[in-house]
Amino acid sequence: MVWNKVEDGTRAFSSQMKKFLPPDAQSWWYLPYDQLNLNLLPEQDSIGIILIESEKQAKRRPYHKQKLCYILSNMRHFAMETVSKGIPVVYVTTSEQYDEPLYALTQEFGSINMYRAAERELRLTLHQLIEEGAIIEHPHPGWLTPQHWFTETLGNEPPFRMDRFYRRVRKEKGWLMEGDSPVGGKFSHDADNRKLWKGEHQLPYPPSYTVDEVDEEVIAFVNQRFEEHPGDARLNHLPTNYDDHRKALDFLSDILTLFGPYEDAMTKESRGLFHSRLASSMNIHRVLPQEVIDIVVDANVPLNSQEGYLRQMIWREYVHHVHEVTDGFHHLDVNTTMSSNRTAGWPMELEKDETDNPNHLNQTRSLPMAYWGRKSGMDCLDWAVESVMDEAWTHHIPRLMVLSNLAQLMDIEPRQLTDWFHAAFVDAFDWVVEPNVLGMGTFALGDAMMTKPYVSGSPYIKKMGDFCSSCEFHPAKTCPISPMYWAYFERHKGAFAGNHRLAMTLRTLEKRSEEKKQIDRATFDHVTRTLGQGQSLASQTKL
Repeated sequence: MVWNKVEDGTRAFSSQMKKFLPPDAQSWWYLPYDQLNLNLLPEQDSIGIILIESEKQAKRRPYHKQKLCYILSNMRHFAMETVSKGIPVVYVTTSEQYDEPLYALTQEFGSINMYRAAERELRLTLHQLIEEGAIIEHPHPGWLTPQHWFTETLGNEPPFRMDRFYRRVRKEKGWLMEGDSPVGGKFSHDADNRKLWKGEHQLPYPPSYTVDEVDEEVIAFVNQRFEEHPGDARLNHLPTNYDDHRKALDFLSDILTLFGPYEDAMTKESRGLFHSRLASSMNIHRVLPQEVIDIVVDANVPLNSQEGYLRQMIWREYVHHVHEVTDGFHHLDVNTTMSSNRTAGWPMELEKDETDNPNHLNQTRSLPMAYWGRKSGMDCLDWAVESVMDEAWTHHIPRLMVLSNLAQLMDIEPRQLTDWFHAAFVDAFDWVVEPNVLGMGTFALGDAMMTKPYVSGSPYIKKMGDFCSSCEFHPAKTCPISPMYWAYFERHKGAFAGNHRLAMTLRTLEKRSEEKKQIDRATFDHVTRTLGQGQSLASQTKL
């Protein structure tokens, strides 16, 4: 364990740090990697901060190098910003998990305070220290809604549905409300937020950021210490210091007017369209969610854009509560399987994990290397993966309707896809990625969160994006996605029997000729075999 000294050759950061001792503060607070905001802390005259870099945690998954750079550089910048305000900071680097250095610190500093960890993984790591009183746990003040709003509205057991919770939050907070009625006369404006992108407006340029000496040190450190991880280590597109995050927040005002109408659109002209890219800043609390809410509810923009963005903010609260109430779905009565590959297919050795994972449909295929950048030949998938590999990010429709959709249609094991999202996306943490992927993206939780799976054939992707015009496959004639869609329902029709949301789909499936069903099965076999071998569909004979 090393105090306030990171690595040789990190002078830009280490030169700003100095040794602090227990008497330098009356109370000491451990702030995890995702609580990097002094406004979370209680108002006290003498308070000290503890920050820890854990190499073991960083190697827990094949984390994208940009994600590692983002977390480490934000921690170091936050430490420097905190010291500049005259607040003592003990900065620790360790090759072990967080509990070992924290235990050592409690032997010298006494009991250490912390807010309840957002991530279940960290709660488990620190459970013993909290049980023994070495760490004093306090409620996390960064959430917008208390858990009792969720449980009073939806209960402690699934099925959980967003709409009732959404309405409860709107009424309790008064967001876009006139008394007990929603502004505009209705709670949802989703119907106004499905416009296709046809180039009618000037596309925004997402913020870019100056890479300073601390960023450069982190990039060099990640390249040296985490060489085997995927992606390129860079930070010019990610905010790392206080001013960067203010710039990221300002971008919200630039895009909010057109966010609503094009919320569900995809285009190769822009990876983000009018999405704010603020999730990564909020999920480590460099930008507080309330700051975002204040901008949205006070903005002079069309109501459908306000409501659409507000809905995403409340969804964020909703998935957090679902994850907490179910203890990360470990208290959920659903079919489970043990994942055979926690690397999500990336060639890297990880510690063995024998945890059972939700898998309602018993999907067991391995994630193909197409999700790590090897070309699949399907333009929509290759575009989405290229965005993730280049920026550790893409917006929510490619996540749901391309990346998750195609994985579902290929019967990819849900935990492998979840592990991939967790490792590859800069804004992914267990409390947000698991509900979104296991609950919504893959139907691994059954109807615990969703009444039906989010899957589609090629018509939806053709309608909402512009990939088909440049793809090797014709959307109606040779694209494999629609046959795979029907093959998916044929394989899993037993699991969906009696689901009224799928009644029309299953009736259409019954009327589908045996000849077409054979083509569906053959297409599924061809796609999964070809991509499973790391080959491109475009180089294969088309069915």
